[in-house]
Amino acid sequence: MVAKKSAYEESRQKRMEENKKRMEALNLHKLSQALKIPSPAKPSPMKRSKPRVVEKQVVVVRRSSRVANKPAPVLKEVVLDRVVIPRRISKPRNLSNRVYATDEARAKAMEKAEKLQSNLGSDHPIFIKSMLQSHVTGGFWLGLPVDFCRRSLPRKDGVITLIDEDADEYQVIYLARKNGLSGGWKGFAVAHGLLDGDAVVFQLIKPTALKVYIIRVNGSEQGNSL
Repeated sequence: MVAKKSAYEESRQKRMEENKKRMEALNLHKLSQALKIPSPAKPSPMKRSKPRVVEKQVVVVRRSSRVANKPAPVLKEVVLDRVVIPRRISKPRNLSNRVYATDEARAKAMEKAEKLQSNLGSDHPIFIKSMLQSHVTGGFWLGLPVDFCRRSLPRKDGVITLIDEDADEYQVIYLARKNGLSGGWKGFAVAHGLLDGDAVVFQLIKPTALKVYIIRVNGSEQGNSL
């Protein structure tokens, strides 16, 4: 065993010497030493960004040929005062003096109005309205027959003239979408003392003018040509 080991050691030693000579011949030892020593890293040069150059030019603003030769307008700050609309305070209505027509009196007034309507003929569009409290003492809004409005009155809001028995004219606001008379109707109703139950005949004599005939619920009539 000792003899075999010695022979192995001799053979191993011989190979190591041969390998060492080969490395020396190829300078592998120096190369390995050179690889172990790190070379100082050179800092990479920073890319310098060029400063942005903003070119300023004087540009002539285009103006309309109509105002090109005129001086530029001078603008001033104007402080506007806030417009405050005073709050409207409605007073309670006194409804104790309302006069309500009986069904019999209302029907009688309508009967007389229909007779007057037939006497006026059919040359001009005509309709009858029996007055209610909302027409003469409440909201003072007078709704008109829808068919009459669509056939005979303008399709847009506007002013309609009511002509009474003395040929006096009253301007009232007609609301086409609501088919009724609004502003100005109160003045007409109050001026003529209209009451609940009165029958009023309206006859269209012009596109925006109505002649008015009043049949009183208390028996008096105004059936003359107005």
